[in-house]
Amino acid sequence: MDQAERLREIVKQQNTPKHLSRVITVTSGKGGVGKSSISVNLAIALSRLGKRVVVLDADFGLANVEVMLGVRPTYNLADLMFRGKSLSDIITKGPENIGFISCGSGIQELTSLSKDQIIYLIRKLVELDQTVDIVIIDTGAGISDSVLEFITASSEILLVVSPEPTSITDAYALLKTLNRKTDFSIEDNAIKVITNRITPDEDGEDIYNKLSTVVTRFLKLKLEYFGQIPLDSSVSRAVMRQRPAICEYPNSNFAKRITSFAKRLCDTEPEINQEKRGIAQLFSKLLKSRIIK
Repeated sequence: MDQAERLREIVKQQNTPKHLSRVITVTSGKGGVGKSSISVNLAIALSRLGKRVVVLDADFGLANVEVMLGVRPTYNLADLMFRGKSLSDIITKGPENIGFISCGSGIQELTSLSKDQIIYLIRKLVELDQTVDIVIIDTGAGISDSVLEFITASSEILLVVSPEPTSITDAYALLKTLNRKTDFSIEDNAIKVITNRITPDEDGEDIYNKLSTVVTRFLKLKLEYFGQIPLDSSVSRAVMRQRPAICEYPNSNFAKRITSFAKRLCDTEPEINQEKRGIAQLFSKLLKSRIIK
């Protein structure tokens, strides 16, 4: 039995509950396009619709999510694995009933896990699957290994693009690098594009069409347009106040659009194989090459 088969067997043994969380990974080709803001505010909008939501901050080395939520986590994922903390210890309570987990300094901390430690981690994440409806993963920006690993392991991806030419070219570079990974399969990954910070003179769908045309032609990947978010100064004002814009400015155009996105996500949950659902399954993919033989 090879490493991947062994890890799948471990997950199968631990992953017995019928309820598995829906995992949505939010990413971008470059920083500064509003990815973390969308992650945080979307989580709150989904919570308002009755969903139990946790945001997993996988943007290693930065603290964008905790700044936007106005909370500082006491513990992170590494404390769960190496310092005896429980799952409830590492979930920080955010506004409007959402939870927040920090990955700490990076997935690299998990590279030397033993078989018993992997079983322990999967068991804890199965516990999270049983108590949470949706996990939103806020990745770092760009094409670092950690970002690519999270995207590859995810079945549902929101790719945030802004009108700046660098944002579009960097989004293409991300998809190009992703497409070269042997363990990435477009059949297993639904990529939805959100165009953000669109001015009245710009057309978000036109930006998407230009990106999609190039991606379809040269990478043979299929993208889906999820919608556009208008440029809204209330978002930056909310960040300065360390409050989510949807809470601070509930009647803003940004808040209304995020709310409509949340409703669409609830109404259009994709059909995903049970073996590919859940945060435990995602981490099993991340760690499949690291399990000890």
